[in-house]
Amino acid sequence: KNLVQSGYKGKRYPINPKSPEIQGLKAYPNLSAIDANIDLLIYIIPPQFILSTLDECKKKNIDSIIAISAGFKETGSGGARYDRKMLKKAKELNMSILGPNCLGLISTSSRLNATFAPGMPSEGNIAFFSQSGALCIAILDWALGEGIGFSKFISLGNKSDLGEIDFLRYLADDDST
Repeated sequence: KNLVQSGYKGKRYPINPKSPEIQGLKAYPNLSAIDANIDLLIYIIPPQFILSTLDECKKKNIDSIIAISAGFKETGSGGARYDRKMLKKAKELNMSILGPNCLGLISTSSRLNATFAPGMPSEGNIAFFSQSGALCIAILDWALGEGIGFSKFISLGNKSDLGEIDFLRYLADDDST
């Protein structure tokens, strides 16, 4: 919904094996059914499917993933196993993962709202990130009410792969921040 309503101009390919359409967009039964180059996968399915999804990503040359799904190390030893296996496979396949168990990210300059948070902030020059999705939602809600804009808005979640240092390095050279 946010990818549609935020004004993102890039192509979007929702995947759902049970629905032919999502938010007015043609839905695909799986990643392999999409005949296009894909830059970013937003993962919102149970953790037990992450390893096979990473294999599909490799076949499609996708190397950037936002894993919004919960059920990883924050749930205990069973989820931690999924987390370790996911990170090991991602490293073997040369992929970067934001999350899991995160709110997602927003880039206002590209009108990309890859979160499940309500609202799209205006464009600004402040970048914000936090491990806590609850804090992100609170700050975003406050900023929307006050008219405060952001360049990037990032929820780190479990930080299985990408963390604060990665984003500080990126944002240090980001012209919009």
